[in-house]
Amino acid sequence: MTAKPCRFGVVGTGWRAQYYLRLARLLPEHVELVGNVGRSPEVAERMARQWGVPAYGSLSELVTSERPDFVVSAVPWAATPGVSEAAVELKTPVLCETPPAPDLDGLRRLWQSVGASGLVQVAEQYPLMPSHASRLALARSGAIGTVSSVQVSSTHQYHAVALMRAFLGARFQSATVSARTFVAPLIDPLVRDAWTDDDRAKDATTTIATIDFGGTMGLYDFTDNQWHNQLRSRRIVIRGSAGEIANDEVVRLVGPRTIVRTPLVRRQTGYDLDLDGFETDHISAGDTILYRNPFQGLRFNDEEIAIGTMLVEMAAWCRGDGAPPYPLADGCQDHLVALAIDESAANGTPVTTSLEAWAAMP
Repeated sequence: MTAKPCRFGVVGTGWRAQYYLRLARLLPEHVELVGNVGRSPEVAERMARQWGVPAYGSLSELVTSERPDFVVSAVPWAATPGVSEAAVELKTPVLCETPPAPDLDGLRRLWQSVGASGLVQVAEQYPLMPSHASRLALARSGAIGTVSSVQVSSTHQYHAVALMRAFLGARFQSATVSARTFVAPLIDPLVRDAWTDDDRAKDATTTIATIDFGGTMGLYDFTDNQWHNQLRSRRIVIRGSAGEIANDEVVRLVGPRTIVRTPLVRRQTGYDLDLDGFETDHISAGDTILYRNPFQGLRFNDEEIAIGTMLVEMAAWCRGDGAPPYPLADGCQDHLVALAIDESAANGTPVTTSLEAWAAMP
């Protein structure tokens, strides 16, 4: 028997909030969107007309009227803790966008306020992106032995830390960060939603940091706008005792005097005479399938696949059919380390994170 879709509401009206509004239309077997909270009556009404859902002036109004199974908070950083606290006060599970609070004091206050409730999850989607999910599956299979280091040069702050922690199995222990910044000219041809049509080189800052997780390490390398600037490649290296995964290739020892290299291959439909439509089918290493697209036929890009997966996992958890997708403690730890990177880069000295209250979580 198919489970009944989970009812959920969205707080926020920006571009990230609209990801959830759009995905809800495409995943009706999993979720049902029952309302949207806007920052003003005018904005709320505009969103209601655009998306065909009831508009509310506050989270309390939405919860009282619709009784959703959970809510998504997609608001600016400064407003995120307040929405999470309001949801918990209303005894409603909440999936909050990253980071859960802007700074260390905010993280500590938020944890003290709602940490024990168990109702707050964080929408950290990067480990769920198909390429990263396939690398995680391969690393966790033992193919490269014990993972000891991860190099991430693709995304920033808490997202990069989340990837490092996922591959290393790092939990809430103290970490020592040493970071520096470097400035160099760089053309920036693309931003999030458009070409800049500007070929002038401008100063861009690169932040490089080593993170000692206590026996394992991460290397952080991020240049301004690296997410969108295709003049800078995205790179990830996961090193283990028996080999390494470098981007889309694994090299490993498989027997005496036998080292093999295997590409990670994405089967992408829609090329040439393949008439199935353009989308990701699966990712494999040799004859081993590491990842299958759970949303076949919907033509999702990787970001939509990751956020859609988070939304489906949140719904399953709220029904009691799955594990919590990304607990608040993990989101807090990601941003704790990210803040240490910023602090070390600003001061030019190493920073060691403290053992925080959420470290008591299992």
